[in-house]
Amino acid sequence: MKHTQVPESEQSKELFAYFGLAVYYGQALEQQLTNLLLLTKLSQGKTPTEADLTDLYQRKLSNSLGQLIKEIQHHFPFSEQETAQLEEVWKQRNHIVHDYFKERIQETFTPAGRAKMIEELKRFKNKARRLEIKLQGYCTEMFTKLGLEEETLF
Repeated sequence: MKHTQVPESEQSKELFAYFGLAVYYGQALEQQLTNLLLLTKLSQGKTPTEADLTDLYQRKLSNSLGQLIKEIQHHFPFSEQETAQLEEVWKQRNHIVHDYFKERIQETFTPAGRAKMIEELKRFKNKARRLEIKLQGYCTEMFTKLGLEEETLF
């Protein structure tokens, strides 16, 4: 079995920090999709009781990003561009979480390789963050439309 040693430089720490931020914003996007899905169902009268809403919320929290994206597309009128952005972020997020370091491990041992990886992770983080902010806006609009305060549901 080959043993790899993690580089301990400040740049390595920065690389791992951006990896963490990329994963974080992927999860923040999942949370906003869950919120939007529940609000959409609530606006359509598909969650008759608070217990139903709580149960649905808990079930949706365990769904993957891909499952949430596929389901929300049936209930929310995203533009073609937004749909493409969601699907792109989903694919990139899966790659980052499941394969990124397996495929790029050798690059972590050089300053140039780490710098390239940091830039890629920054781009993903920024893309996921912009999309998450857009979804937050949709959720806020739906809270207002439903006459609810954001703190009352989630």
